[in-house]
Amino acid sequence: MSPDGPPAVICIRLAVGLVFLSEGIQKFVYPHALGPGRFDKIGIPAPTFFADLDGVVEIVCGAVILLGLLTRLATVPLLIDIGLAIVLTKVRELRPGGFGGVHGFWGMAHDARTDVAMLLGLIFLLWVGPGRWSLDAVITQRERATSGSSTDG
Repeated sequence: MSPDGPPAVICIRLAVGLVFLSEGIQKFVYPHALGPGRFDKIGIPAPTFFADLDGVVEIVCGAVILLGLLTRLATVPLLIDIGLAIVLTKVRELRPGGFGGVHGFWGMAHDARTDVAMLLGLIFLLWVGPGRWSLDAVITQRERATSGSSTDG
């Protein structure tokens, strides 16, 4: 579970973290369009509870991914979040009638582009880790330095 990895991992962390942080905040800023109102329209029970929970998870996990703190742990709730988002909103678009303008597979593919990118970014971070430019790396380096100096004396 080492935070080693190329410094370029920060690009994936920034993309994933900023999108989730932004989406979480927007659930509270635009509750009718993106929060409980949207969850109710989709048919999710207790829409206010689940929209608020989803918003908090996206804000907290998005922020810690941005910082590179407990990165792999933070990807797990977001993988659940994005998986449910794809199943509850995008897969429905394959049915006749769907949502919006373009129907069927291509309409769903268009609407799912960010979700798929976030899903793959999360899998990447879970697999590779936060990279060298992260708080996880700083903490690991300090632990290695501390354990190395304690065994020398």
